[in-house]
Amino acid sequence: MQFVMNIRPQKRDTDGGATPWRMLVVLLVGQFLANVDTAIVNVAGPSIQDGLGASGGETALVVSGYVVAYAVLLVTGARLGATHGYRRVFAAGVLVFGVSSLMCGLTPTPVLLILARIVQGAGAALMVPQVLSAVQMHFGGRDRVRALAYYAVALSGGAVAGQVLGGLLLAADVLGLGWRPIFLINVPAALFLAVAAQLWVPDDRPRAVSSFDTRGVVLLSSAIGLLIVPLVLGPEEAWPVWSWISLAASCPLAALFVSGERRLAALGGRPLVSPQAVRPPAVRWGLLAHGLTTLTYFALLFVLAIYLQHGLGRGPAYVGLTMVSWVAAFGLAGVALSRLPAQYALVRYADVCGCLLLAVCYLAVCGYLLAGHHTGPGLLALLGIGGFGLGISSNSLINRMTSETAPDYATDLSGIISTNAQLSGAVGAAALGTGYLTFARTGDAHTSAHALTATLGACAVLALVSAGAALRAVHHTAQGNRHA
Repeated sequence: MQFVMNIRPQKRDTDGGATPWRMLVVLLVGQFLANVDTAIVNVAGPSIQDGLGASGGETALVVSGYVVAYAVLLVTGARLGATHGYRRVFAAGVLVFGVSSLMCGLTPTPVLLILARIVQGAGAALMVPQVLSAVQMHFGGRDRVRALAYYAVALSGGAVAGQVLGGLLLAADVLGLGWRPIFLINVPAALFLAVAAQLWVPDDRPRAVSSFDTRGVVLLSSAIGLLIVPLVLGPEEAWPVWSWISLAASCPLAALFVSGERRLAALGGRPLVSPQAVRPPAVRWGLLAHGLTTLTYFALLFVLAIYLQHGLGRGPAYVGLTMVSWVAAFGLAGVALSRLPAQYALVRYADVCGCLLLAVCYLAVCGYLLAGHHTGPGLLALLGIGGFGLGISSNSLINRMTSETAPDYATDLSGIISTNAQLSGAVGAAALGTGYLTFARTGDAHTSAHALTATLGACAVLALVSAGAALRAVHHTAQGNRHA
């Protein structure tokens, strides 16, 4: 099956009125919406269950169906951006996302809501990979650092905005519609994006012919699906036998995918994910560091929500507001990093420093809890330190990886980074979330605080490991610069 592809970097937009920064705003709104809908249903789950008469399993599928479809199709969405042009694929994703959001808001049954959520996740997977692809092709040097700072704000801000917005919309009960406005609010946003994409995102018409790796799509989607479904549903179902069989089955499929991609590349074909995209050692170490820090962040979101709601009896709106200091510091870190001169040693080792600061945050929160504090301004301040550390590491690591990869493989790396983050987040929430629930069985404030302390201790260790991986990435970048 033959398609056309344009993967040449464009430093200037040719469409009238379009500029790289306007383009970035449009794409980041899409990224923000996708992250909002990852988190917002967690808050609305009980209301959906009561409103539709859904079972616990059906409610879990409303949450996880979106996440699974999103994670499974991210790499495919990135590749479609290369073969069809990222404006076309982004616009298609916006259309799918908007229509499926309308379906979610109007659906009368749990089964139809689950199906609509799966379609919504597929739409998000078409939108999101185009962001990093566009950043790599349209921004360089300090402009790329600034663009990635805004990208980081959209990532983290969307996750927490989902929790806050979900709580506020449920409390407001707009027009007596209950939980439905959490989906219907996406419809006008999607209409705005569809128009803005035509005005401000350049029309990257494909120029070169390339084959589409259908076999790679099937193998990779199957492997990711078999991996992420049990990670998402396993904790809810107490890890039944099928979840372990599914996890085991994902490994040989992943091996078949990797060997097939290498063989196709050796024959001169264009694989779904080119091995060239991850060939630089700095990229591989960067993916490890970025995956580990993302893992701890998703685990924190998961366990902190349970701790505050079940352990301390706080409401969902309070949970979302608790993470505001983290998000604000996350965005501030990206902006601060973009304004530092590149020759500073702090900038060269920013990813390492960010990982270390993240570890300090987790250890400091452990000390805060062990001192007998359960929540309060002190916790918010410490979370702000963690957000600043994660913001520095995330921005610096993504900038390093995109700088080490040739523009021809921008779409490949975009899909890899996004999928790596989603899989790492699922592993973190499943593994560390299960550990937290095991320690916090009684559910009282004292036991919950100790369970959170143990979980954050594990996060601190992983953050230190990520600092080591980031240091290896710095080392390989320096070696590459000496040999250049």
